[in-house]
Amino acid sequence: MAVANFSAAPPAPAHPMANPGFGKRSAPDELPRGKDDFVHLPKREASLAAFIDRLPDGAAIDHKTLAKHIPDVGQAACRTALKALTDAGHLRRIREQVVRDDGSRWVTRTYFSRTARDEEWWQAFRRGERAQAPATGAEPAPARSTAYRTLAALGRTEPRMTLSAADCARLEPLAEAWLERDADAPQLIGALTAGLPAQVHSAAGIARRRLEDKMPPKNIPGPETVLQRIMLCVGCDASENVTKLTNGLCDDCRREEALPATFRAVPAAQDVAQRADAVRAAAGLPPRKRA
Repeated sequence: MAVANFSAAPPAPAHPMANPGFGKRSAPDELPRGKDDFVHLPKREASLAAFIDRLPDGAAIDHKTLAKHIPDVGQAACRTALKALTDAGHLRRIREQVVRDDGSRWVTRTYFSRTARDEEWWQAFRRGERAQAPATGAEPAPARSTAYRTLAALGRTEPRMTLSAADCARLEPLAEAWLERDADAPQLIGALTAGLPAQVHSAAGIARRRLEDKMPPKNIPGPETVLQRIMLCVGCDASENVTKLTNGLCDDCRREEALPATFRAVPAAQDVAQRADAVRAAAGLPPRKRA
């Protein structure tokens, strides 16, 4: 059976948003978007992951809504793919008690991470702790903020805007301010690369001017405080308080999709690179250059 192409970015107005406060939420500390983000997944799951990745926060990403807005894909196929993405570490459904200026309430959100996370990372996130990045098989490196990593990756999108390490460090506070105002990494990259002059004499100078001049306004609603998080089964919304969850799925939902009972570890960087080279070779493309 042909697999639909989920990966084409949907027009923003075409896909419905969830009720205010609900829907998709991007997990923190994701790596900047790249061509090989989901090469470790089967084709259908990789396509759905790319589709969800491009939706804005707050978008409705339940299986019924996805099925309505993805041609030729039914609810059952979307539901199965969401479970598989959960098992692979890209998705978690979480019920949160949040406090804002207008009071306290419970909301249900589906957190999506472009970077696959293991169960330890997700549980640390649920507890409100700063989780470590997934193991990659590489030597440990100093932790860098999402703002810094986005600036460092800018040259991959637009080579004329390649920044040095010193440039990234100087511009990091401005980029952080953007992300604190609900801008995400793709929006930040777009603001720094769209409509460039024919000749770029100073990438750092242009980046600083745009970061300052195009800074989004501060959020009008008061800041939100999360008092507690409860993990839910992606398949049936069963709470971890009443049933055991493994990788975000209860035993019944796991058996329904014939998923293994043990965690599918996040692939090492070299494994992803080898899979990416194999995909590129099959398409007649040369392997990617690596430092």
